[in-house]
Amino acid sequence: MHILCLNSGSSSLKFAVYRCDNGDDVELARGAVEGISQEHGRLWIQQPKDSQRQESQRSFVSHQAAFEAAMDSLATLELPAFSVIGHRVVHGGDQFDGPTRIDPQVLGTLRTLVRFAPLHLPPQIAMIELAQQRFSELPQVACFDTAFFRHMPELAQRYPLPRFLWDAGVRRYGFHGLSYESILASHHAARLGRTIIAHLGNGCSMTAVQDGRPVNTTMGFTPAGGLMMSTRSGDLDPGVLIYLMDHQGYGPRDIERLVHQESGLKGVSGLSGDMQTLLSVRGDNPQAALAIDMFCDSIRQQIGAFAAVLGGLDRLIFTAGIGERAVLVRRDICHGLNHLGIALDEAANAANSGRISTAQSTCAVEVVSTNEELMIARHSAAFSAA
Repeated sequence: MHILCLNSGSSSLKFAVYRCDNGDDVELARGAVEGISQEHGRLWIQQPKDSQRQESQRSFVSHQAAFEAAMDSLATLELPAFSVIGHRVVHGGDQFDGPTRIDPQVLGTLRTLVRFAPLHLPPQIAMIELAQQRFSELPQVACFDTAFFRHMPELAQRYPLPRFLWDAGVRRYGFHGLSYESILASHHAARLGRTIIAHLGNGCSMTAVQDGRPVNTTMGFTPAGGLMMSTRSGDLDPGVLIYLMDHQGYGPRDIERLVHQESGLKGVSGLSGDMQTLLSVRGDNPQAALAIDMFCDSIRQQIGAFAAVLGGLDRLIFTAGIGERAVLVRRDICHGLNHLGIALDEAANAANSGRISTAQSTCAVEVVSTNEELMIARHSAAFSAA
């Protein structure tokens, strides 16, 4: 079975092709379109047999333009015909708790969920529709980030709000589920013990895992909650939002723009939401330094909170763009966590891979690459074969 995997974000499209055969999963090609709807964009594609990526710099005015460019680039490779198309879908609400064959009814339900993830679901729905137009004969499968968390304890899913709101679907859904599944799949999940996984990229979240199962997570009702992120605020005192509406003239769309696009690293630094950019000017720009310090502090606090939930800590795993590549951020986060048994190996940390804690550290600290597209391929293949 040959799976086309599509992973669409607000300004990017990641894609991959896998051959899945009874648990033998082989990547045939991988690529991405970056900077959609921005002045400068980039498309890259690579096959495992090639030592270098094929890259082109150009603008992509829409997700449709990005999709067409990605499919045209795949068409130049000697790939077998696709059997099924799998999509990452950020929010499944309380309607979907596992991979689902996409039909008109499912697509209609996804449209009703856009209000929960206004930055992510519209381009993902658009990608489904574009794929239907180009590959009308192929089945499509939705793989939901939220499904990973559907069976967390009610204690972790509930907000301290009246019961009727819980019944109406106001709850902690959790996100980055496919990423967390990928990390657990790379380990023997049941042997992980008390584990915290930190998915740190443009969007950031953390999950506490007990013996391979999620018991709590930072993101909640929408992908805007939890940790401080690139341009997202993370958790806020609700009184701040009430104040902005009552005294600063903010309406719902103004607040949406503020918490999704104008806050986090970008809002505090006044410069950029890109961690690499902020690290490059950290020594000369006090606001950039403050943004990084606040980011690391929010994660350090949450590690302490989740260690309390787990009753201790056996393993801390960093993944995603910042988690996998930002040496100084990992160092700053781990500084002061000696009481949890964390002792960082500076040389190993600089290598950006594998175990980065010392042999004496009672809590193993690791850097593990996430692979959401592989999980999309596995879910789509398994669902289609059932």
